[in-house]
Amino acid sequence: MTISSFQPPKRTLMGPGPSDVSERVLQALARPTIGHLDPAFIGMMDEMKSLLQYAFKTENELTFPVSAPGSAGMETCFVNLVEPGDKVIVCQNGVFGGRMKENVERVGATPVMVEDDWGNVVDPQKVEDALKANPDAKFVAFVHAETSTGAMSDAETLVKLAHEHDCLTIVDAVTSLAGSPLKVDEWGIDAIYSGTQKCLSAPPGLSPVSFSERASEVIKNRKTKVQSWFLDMSLVMGYWGGGAKRAYHHTAPVNNLYGLHESLVILQEEGLENSWQRHMDNHLKLKAGLEDMGIGYVVKEGERLPQLNSVYIPEGVDDAEVRGKLLNDFNLEIGAGLGALAGKVWRIGLMGHASSEDNVNFCLNSLKEVLGK
Repeated sequence: MTISSFQPPKRTLMGPGPSDVSERVLQALARPTIGHLDPAFIGMMDEMKSLLQYAFKTENELTFPVSAPGSAGMETCFVNLVEPGDKVIVCQNGVFGGRMKENVERVGATPVMVEDDWGNVVDPQKVEDALKANPDAKFVAFVHAETSTGAMSDAETLVKLAHEHDCLTIVDAVTSLAGSPLKVDEWGIDAIYSGTQKCLSAPPGLSPVSFSERASEVIKNRKTKVQSWFLDMSLVMGYWGGGAKRAYHHTAPVNNLYGLHESLVILQEEGLENSWQRHMDNHLKLKAGLEDMGIGYVVKEGERLPQLNSVYIPEGVDDAEVRGKLLNDFNLEIGAGLGALAGKVWRIGLMGHASSEDNVNFCLNSLKEVLGK
């Protein structure tokens, strides 16, 4: 059998990620590959750190992209900060809080679960109660933007509570970075991770992370070895640290980093606050159109992620059939529900390059046509 070159269909990606990648980023990916210790590449790495500091609104020195997807960014935060025997308050209001719990358990620490119903935000009162009941807790971990439900928790309040009880925070911002207000330094977030394939509109495969000075001190003063060799910050920063002399750690995904660099340049050109506003404006247009069709939201108004619209499937409508028709007839991808919401909701993404008025209209018109049939 002769296998030919793969030619993917051209889709409009309006699911929970990955999001559409612009022509500029695709062109950046196709630039000549150079060595990961080439002086020109090292210069780009320094620019990348500055661009990520801008996106996170931080001056943290320890800000860089992990050479793996968002899940590895999550693991980077947990394996470097949490030691066996530590107690961690873990907030779960969807799928991804559950993954935080898994990480805590795998490093030999104890998770104390604060649970809220799927579709609700993390309840600060429950977090405060858990902190009071567990004065020996060292960390509070929560998802800022819960991709499985479209709920956006109050990160500023949760971080403040954690600090009042001498805990550091570990925050999942995979879906919020560049799409919703996120202010790492102003809010005092200690460790945060994201992904490239959501509102940054770069290909999947990299995970921006940032650690505060306080978190860096915890890493430096660990009593035990970091569980993961590949994600051990003391080794990784020999490569990603400042200055021209870099220690070889791993072969960085050179072309994928070109793509992220270009997407961050695009974000800088638009302006971070303008990007936040664009995501909100398009969310409001989509919301108005969906409500006209009688389609309601899972998450309460004021607590919704503008870039991830989780809506109830109308009564009597076959979930998979509608998504299949959208994909096959319109080349439009929207997402299915996960976990407790599987078969009950659609997740419509308006992320990064895909967050445009044209896409809002295209999605609404395509959905109307399929539902009409």
